[in-house]
Amino acid sequence: MGGTMTAESVEHRSRVQWPVPPQDGYTVDDLFTLPDLPPHTELIDGSLIFVSPQRRFHHLAINLLFRGLSDCLGPEFSVEPEMTVVLDDRNAPEPDLSVVRADAVTGVNQTRFHAKDVLLAVEVVSPDSESRDRTTKPQKYAAAGIPNYWRVEQGGTDSPLVVHVYELDPLSRAYVHMGMQRDHLKVDRPHTIGIDLSLG
Repeated sequence: MGGTMTAESVEHRSRVQWPVPPQDGYTVDDLFTLPDLPPHTELIDGSLIFVSPQRRFHHLAINLLFRGLSDCLGPEFSVEPEMTVVLDDRNAPEPDLSVVRADAVTGVNQTRFHAKDVLLAVEVVSPDSESRDRTTKPQKYAAAGIPNYWRVEQGGTDSPLVVHVYELDPLSRAYVHMGMQRDHLKVDRPHTIGIDLSLG
């Protein structure tokens, strides 16, 4: 059966209709109105970015940090996994985790937050997202005024989780690398946070 194409599979493939981008690229409105987009589609510079299936590390890291942040933060904050953040009309990425002001949460049918409501954006690096998570996204988060950014990477066997902590320099509107943390994450922005980074 390996490489054999059936008539049914050929017919199915020919029915797939990929959206044709407009001349000036997509907008945030398109992101929320185009039918049948895959889950977790992002908008970067007017282009739609489709997310590849993730490795187990990605899910474990998100779950660990979600629990840790939720335990550390008070009711004035909300920890939001995989929610779209609108930066401008042509950029709407979906951080793996966001810490937002609780008063920005409008209900269970909410589909997005705005950059002004986000205090921390967290990206867990995957092979397909490495360049975006290291350069494109932090530049855009900083330009939009998000005050804190964490880039999470897979370390070695001794420290399986490594968190690069960045804070926004308001004058340059660029992030300053505040350090790389292993084993135990301890920061005081956007709030006092301490998280055990062991995945086991």
